[in-house]
Amino acid sequence: MTNNINEKQKHYEEISPKTGNGMVALILNTLMILAFTGVFIWGILIVNQGKIGIGITLIVVGSIVAFVIGPILYGGLKVLKPNEALVLTLFGKYYGTLKEEGFFFVNPFATAVNPAAKPAAVTENGSQAMNNLSQWTGTVSVGGSKKISLKTITLNNEKQKINDQLGNPIIIGIVVIWKVVNTTKAVFNVDNYVEYLSTQCDSALRNIVRLYPYDVTGDDNEKSLRGSSQEVAEKLKVEIQEKVEIAGLEIVEARITHLSYAPEIAAVMLQRQQASAIIDARQMIVEGAVGMVEMALAKLNENEIVQLDEERKAAMVSNLLVVLCGNKDAQPIVNSGSLY
Repeated sequence: MTNNINEKQKHYEEISPKTGNGMVALILNTLMILAFTGVFIWGILIVNQGKIGIGITLIVVGSIVAFVIGPILYGGLKVLKPNEALVLTLFGKYYGTLKEEGFFFVNPFATAVNPAAKPAAVTENGSQAMNNLSQWTGTVSVGGSKKISLKTITLNNEKQKINDQLGNPIIIGIVVIWKVVNTTKAVFNVDNYVEYLSTQCDSALRNIVRLYPYDVTGDDNEKSLRGSSQEVAEKLKVEIQEKVEIAGLEIVEARITHLSYAPEIAAVMLQRQQASAIIDARQMIVEGAVGMVEMALAKLNENEIVQLDEERKAAMVSNLLVVLCGNKDAQPIVNSGSLY
């Protein structure tokens, strides 16, 4: 059992294929094709002179080398730009990965593999299947070829409706920054590493959002999607990374780009937030008003400006609270007569 696991793990290790100088191979192959094209023409001339045996031999050799072997050898020429890679297979077996920039010559029968470069699937009505979850910014397959981009790529996840910890539907969108770090895992472990990452991002987002409420109303130490966005984003990054490790991808960063209540409850939640804000404001006003009344009574008693009995104190407190806690400016009434 251990031997089988080790055999499978060999495919996970990136190896460098045997390569030659591409420019040297190009020049030599071109010269060889020209030379054997000359042999082919020479053979035709000899046949015309009556030397059929030697002429046919020269024609066959010249045509095979110039028109068969030469063009095949051109297939071994590979050009790579910075941050590009080619995963090569030879008759179904992993041959190696080219990751260095330059002009190379490899086995002409080695073929490049990149599942992400496959054309989009076609649905029954003939239209191309589109990914409704994500939009990609960056180069996944370079120029539609089999080359794999090693650059940092952005997954801009579209807004999704998910229920939070309290069951409230919310609209949330994320952006994920990622790159390919192990080309063999990306090619051989999953069918299409781009679609695999998109699916795992959606799954991880739903798992993380269900752990937090949209907002907190009581305990300030409680975590929420709105108040702890940095912590939520870090947990999201860790969970996505665990899921895409098998595909040889590295998650550089994950961030929340949009967060709001779903339209069906947005109005109700807005009223709730407004009510909570009004209550908090009223509580602050009342606390301040009570403090001002206490200070006013204390100053009156301290300076002995006027002696108030309990009934007058109660009337004064009531009037001050009405004035201080009212929504509108007070309209004073001057009493010109006696209070009794």
